[in-house]
Amino acid sequence: MTTTAIASRELNTMDRCDRCGAQAYVRVVLESSGGELLFCGHHARSVESTLRPLASEWHDETSRLNEKTPVSVD
Repeated sequence: MTTTAIASRELNTMDRCDRCGAQAYVRVVLESSGGELLFCGHHARSVESTLRPLASEWHDETSRLNEKTPVSVD
């Protein structure tokens, strides 16, 4: 059996939820296969109780949803 290691990295705007296509804020790495699933905050919460026991990694960046981006004034 071959397992692919997935390097932890910050999620960005190119990462999309596997359920709905919105920006992903949660990465789940499955222990059995090493496969990666990406979810928006809403879908991560809806599958968490099922997937958390199967995950080797649960990378949650939903706290970024409340961050304020500085606006430059010229």
